[in-house]
Amino acid sequence: MKKIYLLLAAVLLVCSAFCQQRVVADKIAGIVGDKIVLRSDILLANSDIVRQGGQPMEECQLLDQMLTQKALVLQAEKDSLPVSDEEVDADIDQQIRYFMGIYGSKDALEQISGRSVYQIKEDFKTPFREKRLARAMQEKIVSEVKITPTEVRDYYNKIPPDKRLYYESKLQIGQIVIYPKASRDIELLAIDQLNELKKEVESGSKKFEALATLYSDDPGTKENGGQIEINRSDKQWDPAFFSAVFRLKDGQVSPVVKSKFGYHIIQMVSRNGDDALVREILIIPQITEAETAIAIAKLDSVRQMLISDQISFGEAVAKFSDDETAKYTAGRILAKDGSTYLTISDLDKEMVLMLKNQDLKPGEYSKPAVFTDERGKKGVRFIQLISRSEPHQENLKDDYNTVAQRALDEKKQAALQKWFAAKLGTFYIMIDPEYQACKNLDKWQTKTVSVAH
Repeated sequence: MKKIYLLLAAVLLVCSAFCQQRVVADKIAGIVGDKIVLRSDILLANSDIVRQGGQPMEECQLLDQMLTQKALVLQAEKDSLPVSDEEVDADIDQQIRYFMGIYGSKDALEQISGRSVYQIKEDFKTPFREKRLARAMQEKIVSEVKITPTEVRDYYNKIPPDKRLYYESKLQIGQIVIYPKASRDIELLAIDQLNELKKEVESGSKKFEALATLYSDDPGTKENGGQIEINRSDKQWDPAFFSAVFRLKDGQVSPVVKSKFGYHIIQMVSRNGDDALVREILIIPQITEAETAIAIAKLDSVRQMLISDQISFGEAVAKFSDDETAKYTAGRILAKDGSTYLTISDLDKEMVLMLKNQDLKPGEYSKPAVFTDERGKKGVRFIQLISRSEPHQENLKDDYNTVAQRALDEKKQAALQKWFAAKLGTFYIMIDPEYQACKNLDKWQTKTVSVAH
């Protein structure tokens, strides 16, 4: 069950695809006070969700969430909650820096978005201000809500014993990774090979997809002829690879492109606006045993420094690790839900064997070992087992903080429900007839509210 208290971050539309132009045929879906939700807002929100790999939501549900945010913003403005231009500008600048980091440069960002950085910032001002206002209003509503140990116990005791959560064994693991660098001679061989493949495609003697199936080192694409679908708003691509894609015309093959994964050639199959269908051939320069041995020796030295307390794990990650993601987590590996608590299913097979064969105890470091990542890139790593919990059913002794947080969230949700019940009747509300049959919008039309979705 999704609740307003947990949804506000997802409600805000941060200008889908860098504030695309609204569709010409637009209309008002709903109004709260002087705050308007357009149908294009709903459509763009679903486009964002799909681009990020999620499932599209029902329009009724999205409109409900957007009206909720508008109501909070409206009340925040009535209460004159302070949100300064400097705070909004700082949020926008941070977002712009994030985009620049993804796409590689200011010029690349502007090329991909089709707008100048100044225009992007102007487009962001209203949604970012509303985000801060909604958050400030929500924090004001629940600021006095506290939870006592008695309330936590009562909340826990209401859960039937057979419905209490069961926790698998959870592990926290840190890692330090080095990707050995291939010799320049081997890199040049990879470049020469790709240039030869490019000539064969351009001469018409070979099909790109056939060569990709034979030669590409990308396990995720070689079986379908190297084919990839890309949208300009996608954020997961290597900046050099991404930039090269959108410089190509239909049928054109790129020069050799170097990315963090290796060397590529890319063929544009077709392009429709911000959507592109391409093929790629990836060659990963092979690492020799000599280069692997150097990396193992280096990591073994780092491991000894940690064992002798000459350096902290976080410092070692920042100084020695080639894992870009780990640098932002002090080396801790993240689970699929973004937390640092992992189950065995979150680990690759090589790491599971490392834990088992070396019989690591919490606080201990493994010996360096060779591994291959999900893109087929060879690396060397060692891990630290930070903590490991035993599987168990939820109880107050071991899981008090988790239970207390759920109880507090429920109490805050009740406070929000009470606030909406008191305030909703004071707002002017309009729902377009197209959405009036939505059951979850009854509260907006009858001025009786339940904010659980």
